[in-house]
Parts: sequence; C-alpha cells; structure tokens
Amino acid sequence: MWNLQNVEPFRSVIGLFYPQLCASCSALIEWPAYLCEGCRRKAPRIKPPFCARCSEPFPGAITEAFSCANCAHRVLHFDAAVAAFRSRGVVRQVIHQFKYGHEIHLRFPVADWLAETLDDPRLAGRCFDVMIPVPLHPARKRERGFNQAELLAELFSVTARIPMQPWLERLRYTTTQTAFDRAERMENLRDAFRLRKKANVRGLRVLLIDDVLTTGSTVSECARVLKAAGAISVHAATAARA
Repeated sequence: MWNLQNVEPFRSVIGLFYPQLCASCSALIEWPAYLCEGCRRKAPRIKPPFCARCSEPFPGAITEAFSCANCAHRVLHFDAAVAAFRSRGVVRQVIHQFKYGHEIHLRFPVADWLAETLDDPRLAGRCFDVMIPVPLHPARKRERGFNQAELLAELFSVTARIPMQPWLERLRYTTTQTAFDRAERMENLRDAFRLRKKANVRGLRVLLIDDVLTTGSTVSECARVLKAAGAISVHAATAARA
C-alpha cells in the first residue's frame, strides 16, 4: 500500500502535476518546500539570553552563561537540552499537525528545525557516539501509528552523521504529562524507561532526540537511565522548546 513515506522520493515529479500548499498558511508554494518563505521567517528562534541547561529564554541583557531557577533547584540528569526554536506560532502548528494530525510528511520541516541545534555552541564540535530517540510506550505507538522522536532521529542521524539506535524502551503507559506540574511530571516518569536488552551505552556519548522539550522531565529520566548504564554524557536536542 502506498503512503507518504513511499511517495516521498518522487515528490519533485508529483509536484509537476499537483500544487503544493504551505503547511501553515496554505499559500501555493513550489515543490519540494513545505512552508512558504513568509512562514519560514515567522518561526520563532530562541535567542540569547537563555538557560544554558534547558534553553528557556529570558528577557534582559544577561551576557554570561547561566542556569535558570527551575534547573538550579532540581536534579537534572542531562548535560544540556538544546532547542533552536520556541514551540509557538508556525512551529507549534506544524509540530501538532505532524504529531497529532498524522501528517507524517511534516517530519521533514520539523527535522530541519531540529538540525539547527547543531549550530548551538553546546553541541557544535562535540562528538557523539550514538543518537537515541525518546521512546513511546508500545500501546501509545500503536494508537498514534509512529513514534515522532524516532522518525525525527532517523532523518537527523543522516544530517549529523551519528548512528541512531532505539536503545531505550518505555515500560509504563503513563498518563499524559500535559496536565501535570513539574514535580508531578518527575514522579509520573519515575522508572518509566529502561535500556533494551543487549543495548550497551557504557563509555558512550549520547544525544537524546525528542520533538519538544517542556519541563525537561522526560529527557532527564531517560538520561538518568543511560548514565546509570554507563553513558559518559547525555545531551538532548529537540525541534522546539515549549
């Protein structure tokens, strides 16, 4: 059965016969673009000053690296979580269409936003041994039909030239995190992840991948599991910061 993934290599040819619409404003655009130039420019980029640990932006004229109060007052197991864009406006719209609207083809512009994290000084020049997507519980993956983090990691691994391995698995079908505060999120995720059998991260530098960073609780718990298994370092890259 043909789906968008099958058709993707032939997008340029298809574009000769069918018009392409911007995923955000529905303006006519040329293949193989997904967003018009105006919507691409509207993507809200994270600019300094921002928390060196979680990328939360702050107003003002702070010139030195700093950690925000939310990071300073709790234990986080990742070294840094990097995002280049805020989950606002066109970025939030496209990610939601990709994730909840099952518009799988939108993984490509979302992966482009994710790839811009490589320009951040916290990741630029670093050597990573493996890229690991944040896993979904099998039941939720069946409901959704895919794991958005895994689809993004598959594309990003090619750009970054880092091998991708789905070495984490989710043990518990946790209730949605959106209704919880930070402390409740941490408790909800405790012991929710484990390393897959035969996966070995001892001595490795890991780059975790997810679509959006909210409080950092999910990537922190994943990082805790990875470091407990011997990972030297765990950084996270996401397409957007909530």
